[in-house]
Amino acid sequence: MLLARVEGNLVATRKHPSFDAWRLVICQPIGKSGEAEGAPVIAIDSHGAGMHQQVVISSDGKAARKAVGVDKSPVRWLVTGIVDEHEPGKRI
Repeated sequence: MLLARVEGNLVATRKHPSFDAWRLVICQPIGKSGEAEGAPVIAIDSHGAGMHQQVVISSDGKAARKAVGVDKSPVRWLVTGIVDEHEPGKRI
């Protein structure tokens, strides 16, 4: 699991059928002080995270495939929660 910030929504004219009912968001992994760490990732979001909100994302592909209900889905990342408060220096 990683702490990330939502940087935008993804709109696709063509996408895998397992993504049809899902909102796709661009998430930028961030460090403890909020600085960007690594490349942005695309995640499915059922929580309705808003722009620039901090979220917890998971790269557990098996859990993401279970969420979409398709064993052969290419999904990898999913938003597991929205961060209400984050105390710097504390582990998430």
